[in-house]
Amino acid sequence: MSENPLPTLPYPLLAAQPSDVRGLTESERDALIISVIQVDGQWVIRSRYGDDIWQLEGFSSNVLAYKKRLDFGKVPPAFRAVMKAILYRYLRRGRRGTVRPKGRMLQQIFFCAMPFLHYLGTLKLDHLGAATPQICKAYVDACKAHRQTRRSKGKPLSPRGLLGRFIAIEALHELSQYTDDPMPQHPWPETSAMAMAGLTGQGAQNSQTPLIPDDAFCMLFERAYQQVERGQHLLNLRDALDALTAQRKELRMGQSPAVLTVAKNRRLDSLGWMGGLRALNRALIDLRTACYIVLASTSGCRNHELANLQSGAHHRTEDDEGTVYHWMHSRSDKTDTGIHDWMIPEAAVRALRLMERWATPYQAMIAAEIVQRRRANPHDPQIVEAHQHRHTLFLGASKLEGNQVRTLSNTGWNYHLKAFAKGCGLSWDLASHQFRRKFANYAAHSRFGDLRYLKKHYAHWSLDMTLGYAMDDSWGQHLDLELFDEIQSELDDIKLGVVDSWLGDAPLAGGYGRALKQWQREPQNLLIFKDRASMLKSIAESTAIRSNGHAWCTADDGGCVGNTLERTRCGNGCNNAVIGRPHTPFYKQLYELLKELLHCPDIGEGGRQRVERDLKRCRDVLAQLGIDPEILIA
Repeated sequence: MSENPLPTLPYPLLAAQPSDVRGLTESERDALIISVIQVDGQWVIRSRYGDDIWQLEGFSSNVLAYKKRLDFGKVPPAFRAVMKAILYRYLRRGRRGTVRPKGRMLQQIFFCAMPFLHYLGTLKLDHLGAATPQICKAYVDACKAHRQTRRSKGKPLSPRGLLGRFIAIEALHELSQYTDDPMPQHPWPETSAMAMAGLTGQGAQNSQTPLIPDDAFCMLFERAYQQVERGQHLLNLRDALDALTAQRKELRMGQSPAVLTVAKNRRLDSLGWMGGLRALNRALIDLRTACYIVLASTSGCRNHELANLQSGAHHRTEDDEGTVYHWMHSRSDKTDTGIHDWMIPEAAVRALRLMERWATPYQAMIAAEIVQRRRANPHDPQIVEAHQHRHTLFLGASKLEGNQVRTLSNTGWNYHLKAFAKGCGLSWDLASHQFRRKFANYAAHSRFGDLRYLKKHYAHWSLDMTLGYAMDDSWGQHLDLELFDEIQSELDDIKLGVVDSWLGDAPLAGGYGRALKQWQREPQNLLIFKDRASMLKSIAESTAIRSNGHAWCTADDGGCVGNTLERTRCGNGCNNAVIGRPHTPFYKQLYELLKELLHCPDIGEGGRQRVERDLKRCRDVLAQLGIDPEILIA
């Protein structure tokens, strides 16, 4: 790494650099600045073109150090020069129609291009100019036939994995035109990387993030919250051990690891902790994972947004009616907005407060590292790196890096989440990115009316965005609007599934249900749609659908008493209700209870008439669904 201090700000120098390296002498080219960093007001060059390793900027805090650089020693020798020229052009100008890339995009193109360069090598080709569309098509076929040898051993590359490789080839073609070794033609004329990867049409739908099953999610969340509830006790034990270490150091008592471990185990025994120091350390790691699960499940944040959480991230507001709203702010690297606010429930506030305490000793270790580095080298770029993690919450110490403390990476999180799921007895392949979709799905179900036990929290997320959380006009621009889009997408999927069930072979009850079946029996009504998918989409988009537990209500508002006080009204006399087979348990049980109530002597004549009316409504609903109410199966 080049660490020469610059006498002036680097921006004039960078602005004066050419957009590509054609026509430059070797010395001119190798002197070009790739990255700089400001350390305590002093600009330091981190990388020049001639370096074998380029240090990059613009990454989220949850990215491992080795993924923040480009190591050209890993590029096949025949292609090193052109890859440097390509990536320099990409760094300076970006691709057509896009802005200049951040470090992650450079690293992604570099990584995804590598298999293609090695493939060219197997064909004894040593320049990009030889990469014709025919060779690119052969590479596509080879990628689709490839079977993985590591974590997903024996499995083919995923559509997203293929897409990354194919986009990289498109980038090589475009950017190589500004080098001395251009690819002669587009790798696949008349089509695209998306199509080549099978991510158009039905393939795009199949590539969606997998949805954590409800039973697995409930087990995860319950176990995680149990950990959170006992979190303060675990941290009290940890702090007691830290106090013991400090006391022994002050008294100059034995501090060897073995002696200290014995002393700590004795202290734990005296405090009633069973299992010793090793079990406590494992429980503390599980506590960090549990807090992550609670926050990810109830906020909808991405992994890097949780990784960017810092101490003091919580604030609260109160509206004119006295309703308290809890908010969590963090930096999002997904958009240019930067700081976002996410609404969270009290359970998440508890986890957040716990992590602030959990992280305190780790934050102190980073502060000590910064002091130490400044003494050794005031212009050490690692000072800036350490400052980025100084106040974050989800920290960990790496034994491979001499117990250096940094924000846990996405790779590390996936490891710990899988271990936590396994500890819960689950076989689900848990990953950090799945929580965002699960949140969106639950929020959509709440808006649909299914999750009444979560309504207090998720209903807030289903509010019309025109509300803008008007308690503070400045907040609207800092909300995670993409999350609302994902919630709406999940809601659309739910409605499509419901309409699909309506138009199946099973009978329906309720005024709207009977009308729908009558409409379906008229062939001319179905001919106006080009296919079934179009019909489902049209009905779902044009119909207000929500669940009230005993029917689907298609009314434009929720004011009908059938949704609350007089639920049997949905079965008779309401033109907005659709009742299907999934609702039969409600009507079966209600029918049996009403039969018992009919024989109560103290309900009066008015009560008896009401019971008889509701019995008839339940009987009619069950009959319309093809069920004999007098032959009920428990």
